[in-house]
Amino acid sequence: MPGFPPTGTEQRRSFLKYLLGGSFIAWLVAVLYPVFAYLKPPKVGEVEVSSIKVGKVNDFSPNSGKVVRFGNKPAIIIRKPDGSFAAFTAICTHLACTVQYRPDLGLIWCACHNGKYDLNGKNIAGPPPRPLEPYKVILKGDDIYITREA
Repeated sequence: MPGFPPTGTEQRRSFLKYLLGGSFIAWLVAVLYPVFAYLKPPKVGEVEVSSIKVGKVNDFSPNSGKVVRFGNKPAIIIRKPDGSFAAFTAICTHLACTVQYRPDLGLIWCACHNGKYDLNGKNIAGPPPRPLEPYKVILKGDDIYITREA
């Protein structure tokens, strides 16, 4: 009856209704959580690479460059017109586009927003806010290695 306090039977029925409803929700979560946890791909950490072989000295003519894979990220190695080598991360510091060597301009160029870096990795034109991260070039005989500077 409306307006009257619930009787003992109605209180028990209401309690059981909440108990069964809560138990059903708990069961549903217990079943669905492992399914979603299984379907979610695992987190893969970045591959830590400290040094890679990029080729032989004769593979690079003076005033040329090449983008190579350095772990999960690209790197660029350049043979300057004087024959010396330089290597940098190939990720533009503006919006993370991949840079390339432009022998006609004699500089490292980002095609996304016309960012320009000199052959020492220093930003000289366009929107890039910082220089490119340098890598160390090591010549072992005729082989060329680049390493991340510590």
